[in-house]
Amino acid sequence: MQDESGKAAIGSPANTAQNSGHLKGHAATQNGHNPTAPAVPYQQFDSRPTSPTPTATQIIPREQWGGKYEFLLSCMGYCVGLGNVWRFPYLCYRNGGGVFLIPYFIMLFFTGVPLFLMELSLGQYGAAGPITVWKCCPLLKGIGIGMLCVSILVCLYYNVIIAWTFYYLGSSFQSPLPWSCDAIANAALCGNGTAGNSSSGRVLSPSEVFWNESVLGVVNSEGLHDPGPVRWPLALCLLAAWIVIFLCMLKGIRSSGKVVYVTATFPYLVLIVLIIRGATLEGSLQGIAFYLTPDWSRLANAQVWNDAASQIFYSLGIGVGGLLSMASYNKFDNNVIRDTLIITTGNCCTSFFAGFAIFSILGHMAWRKGVPVGEVADTGPGLAFVAYPEALALLPGSVFWSIMFFLMLFMLGIDTLFGNMEGITTAVLDEFPHLRENALHKSMFLGALCFCFYLMGLLLVTDGGIYWFTLIDAFSTSFGLIIITLFMCIGISFFYGVNQFCQDIIDMICHCPPWCSILLLYFKACWVVITPFLLLFILTYIFIEMYNTSLLYGSYVYPRWGKALGVCIGATCCLQILIWAIVAISKETGTLKDRFHKSIRPLNSWRVNNLRSTARVEEPERVEAPFTVTLTDMDYTAMSWEMRSEA
Repeated sequence: MQDESGKAAIGSPANTAQNSGHLKGHAATQNGHNPTAPAVPYQQFDSRPTSPTPTATQIIPREQWGGKYEFLLSCMGYCVGLGNVWRFPYLCYRNGGGVFLIPYFIMLFFTGVPLFLMELSLGQYGAAGPITVWKCCPLLKGIGIGMLCVSILVCLYYNVIIAWTFYYLGSSFQSPLPWSCDAIANAALCGNGTAGNSSSGRVLSPSEVFWNESVLGVVNSEGLHDPGPVRWPLALCLLAAWIVIFLCMLKGIRSSGKVVYVTATFPYLVLIVLIIRGATLEGSLQGIAFYLTPDWSRLANAQVWNDAASQIFYSLGIGVGGLLSMASYNKFDNNVIRDTLIITTGNCCTSFFAGFAIFSILGHMAWRKGVPVGEVADTGPGLAFVAYPEALALLPGSVFWSIMFFLMLFMLGIDTLFGNMEGITTAVLDEFPHLRENALHKSMFLGALCFCFYLMGLLLVTDGGIYWFTLIDAFSTSFGLIIITLFMCIGISFFYGVNQFCQDIIDMICHCPPWCSILLLYFKACWVVITPFLLLFILTYIFIEMYNTSLLYGSYVYPRWGKALGVCIGATCCLQILIWAIVAISKETGTLKDRFHKSIRPLNSWRVNNLRSTARVEEPERVEAPFTVTLTDMDYTAMSWEMRSEA
């Protein structure tokens, strides 16, 4: 194998073959080396483990981003998703308006940014996916498996949202819009209000009827136990969504890295246009005031802090493996601290920025209806696919604005799904590196993966699919994700060593400026004390709330078996940590204490990316095991001369 400079890598077959031609049958075994000794042209440092384990991951070259902007835009697109548009504004006004920003930014600074940097640094230094990267601490390999499980669940339901977006985007080309009062089919709904009554007696709007009947078909299902038939228009939209994902990821990061130039920037253009348009609407200031007016008493509510933490995890994509995988394709000397600050700041500013665009339009809709702003917005998909379409239908040129809005949602969803899919594919390709050798095999694997996701996703596009969607959404990124990130933080800080981890970051940043060193002290304090404490607080609250609160979708209360199934979904992800820890310990020898200490020690191949860096090739890998140094006739001649001189 060759590194970037074209030289044979240390310990590679090419280097071994080169040295064997000059061996002449002489060999010596020693337990150390002299780093100050002059370089011997044919010296070999065999840093491989004593067992003849294959090092396929060192043989197959990995791709790299075409430039740092591709990585930044990919991470921004991954982090800035649908949650920035509907989840953050909703949480703001549900939890006291502008006062929600206080716990939000506290959680950002003490949990979001430190964990974000940890994932980026771990992936970039190890140049490996979520599973293989834990060769730095084999005991915690289950963290990578757990990340993979969470990512699979997220991909399963997230592309259903893109399918809904496709459906609305296609429907937006009709004039008038099928969910507006101008449509003939909605004359009864908008006229006397006698049609479309819900089970609670509330009159449904045309957008709610379109969402529940035309899109979801939920009115034909009794609940979780009654999924009903597949809704084939949605199934076709879901198929189209997976085909788009497949084509965009076909060439790996070389293709997805180019796509993000469009998908990551277009939503910002739409948001700017929506803010300008919303500011000119009557009643927009009422919506903005509702968005920013603080309710200081809400700070004493633990729910506010839990919502702030969940939004940070949801929007930054922490603990799912996407960040770690995308960072693994970086160059070794990329400044991860700078990228962390840029991406996290940009993501949170986008959430705050999107709130103005959304609430200006919702304020106008509240003014048109003559109701408070709090009664025109809903949570979750209902906000994106009920309140917003209804608001867009009230705008002049509603067809154009609807097309732009749902095209923006499509771009936001695609970017986030890129990151999640990258986490899955990178993990598998690192574990089975022979798939990288053959482009056809890699394409077939990606196609099979997308097709399997499509088949599993058909359950979520049935008449009762929204009930299953809500169940997976509620538990896939709940306590399981918090436990995974908690163990990742504790494992790196105490098993691998927080001082060693900080040194690894400094090694990657060739010329670490003073501000980087100061920030590392802050991050070190967070990783060791503050972040684990906050994660334990959030985890405790989640378990208390999960026990005392019923899971709902609208007026439907989930049965006990459904909630138990959701708990099993979350537990399956975090139990991987325990299962693979037992496997790692069982592979070692000695007492239980010896096995534990051996299983937390990094493998010899952990620093291979450091060795390949052109800036670090002068220092060979340090290993504890004996290694072999090949000697030439010149070495023995020098030894004989020294013996004669001593005599």
